[in-house]
Amino acid sequence: MALALLYNLTDPVKLNALRFAFVKLGVRGRTVAPEEYGQPVGRLCGLEGFPPADDTPAGGFDDEMLVLYGLAGTQLDALLDSLRRAHAPIALKAVVTEENAGWSSLRLHEELLREHEAMRALQKPKHPLRRK
Repeated sequence: MALALLYNLTDPVKLNALRFAFVKLGVRGRTVAPEEYGQPVGRLCGLEGFPPADDTPAGGFDDEMLVLYGLAGTQLDALLDSLRRAHAPIALKAVVTEENAGWSSLRLHEELLREHEAMRALQKPKHPLRRK
């Protein structure tokens, strides 16, 4: 079954949009508690081969983050479209891959934040229009 890991999502509009999409698409949602942020993402998804982390790293984050596992392409598109239509954006989103399944939520968050900032920098005009 497809799974969505939810981090720091408290906005009722976004939660309702997600719940609606999850039911419609057959996705199970799971809220990840801050004390679980040091565990491998694959373990949080219930995948085999990801033992619990021995220590809990210091730190955390307050950003909203959505991590998706096991969604088919059409399901993923429909979920993202539902969020757009509900005007419920979540800036940090990821799909679980072989590479990131072994990462902690903290490491995944750092990587997503770097990618998000890089994308925002690309969207800024390099030469702002000047008034004469």
